[in-house]
Amino acid sequence: MRDSTEPPERHDGKDPPLGGVLDFLRLLWAVDHALQSASKRMESNFGMTGPQRLVMRIVGRFPGIAAGRVAEILHVHPSTLTGILKRLESRGLLQRRTDPRDARRALFMLTPKGRKLDTVRTGIVEQAVRRVLATDPGKVAAAQELLLALSEELDAGLR
Repeated sequence: MRDSTEPPERHDGKDPPLGGVLDFLRLLWAVDHALQSASKRMESNFGMTGPQRLVMRIVGRFPGIAAGRVAEILHVHPSTLTGILKRLESRGLLQRRTDPRDARRALFMLTPKGRKLDTVRTGIVEQAVRRVLATDPGKVAAAQELLLALSEELDAGLR
């Protein structure tokens, strides 16, 4: 018997129906697995993982951004970002400067080499997302709203 709080089942005929919540979780984990796999392929093909690419694109959009602000945008703990920033900096893609107003903060911008990589490219996660987002703006807005609510609910459960 299905829990009345669960959304209706969506069954594609390929996988056994598990109920609304478990089917949704299965899809989330499928997306997570696909992102991880694509990130590994990106590293092999382009020398940069998906998370590294996302950080590069954010820094490219907001030159002089503080590391803490990048972490806020990505909804991750700043310590999660430290390794990514260090790797990108050591590869000469990011430049770190001390914030003149607060010496404890580091500000990041792309180097000339980094700016060359901060372009729209094919064969990466970003391109797949761009194609899917172009399908139906109403569905995209609903999906974003749902994912944001889920993220907030999960974060609240950790407090």
